[in-house]
Amino acid sequence: MSSTPAAGSLRPVRTDVHTLETSAGAVELTVRDHDRTRPFLLLHGGGGVATMTGFAGLLAERTHSRVLLPTHPGFGGTPKPAGLTGVAALAQAYVALLDRLDLTDVTVIGNSFGGWLAAEIALLDSPRVSGAVVIDAIGIEVEGHPQADIRGLSLPEIQRLSFHDPRKAPQPPAVAAQDPRTQPPAAGAPGPGPDVQALVGYAGPAMADPGLAGRLGQVAIPVHVVWGESDGIVTPDYGKAFAAAIPLSTFTLLPRTGHLPQVESPEELLGALLDLGNR
Repeated sequence: MSSTPAAGSLRPVRTDVHTLETSAGAVELTVRDHDRTRPFLLLHGGGGVATMTGFAGLLAERTHSRVLLPTHPGFGGTPKPAGLTGVAALAQAYVALLDRLDLTDVTVIGNSFGGWLAAEIALLDSPRVSGAVVIDAIGIEVEGHPQADIRGLSLPEIQRLSFHDPRKAPQPPAVAAQDPRTQPPAAGAPGPGPDVQALVGYAGPAMADPGLAGRLGQVAIPVHVVWGESDGIVTPDYGKAFAAAIPLSTFTLLPRTGHLPQVESPEELLGALLDLGNR
């Protein structure tokens, strides 16, 4: 027997009781388990896998855990099957990945669209997933607190909504280093870029599911909802509504950070996750 650790924490030292059948009969062993290899599945948002890369390295280094950071199909020039539509379908694909890798006690961590995806994975009630961390997620509808509409905004305007300190926003790569598969279309070219097309293909033009808030009441695992105090894309009140919809949730507000805490305040985000596990 063992207790379930808090979502987003290190795997604590556990005491397990194992009953073994031997030539001497049943032998009961009490074992202290110092395993520190809890796996994490990190899910990026609409900004692409680069918005999670640095935090994935920090998490792996500090916790000595196995950290998986996939690129959602269709992002970064990766193939996306025509039949893979909707956030729930993508969530099923990630649970299938955990099955393929035979992982257990997985904590799923997602930011923005990835936070919505993490919530959908929690709703699938996979025995392989023990907790989730939802960071500045989108996906629900909250009366009086709509998501910011960033269509038509310039990059500096989007950065002002996304960061407490826009100077911390990553700079776009030099033109020579850009991958044309992931870039927005040139002026006069029809339609959005491939990453935006992939995002809309999953989330829809409204970037929300009217029924998601109601379904979140069925989540049966611990969920840590973390929000940047200065998020101008989805405000802290939106985040509090997200947490309130989940029965086993804990809400943490991070000061001096915006929509992308893993980019703007990675140390503070990691501290929030580990502090919860030590309570």
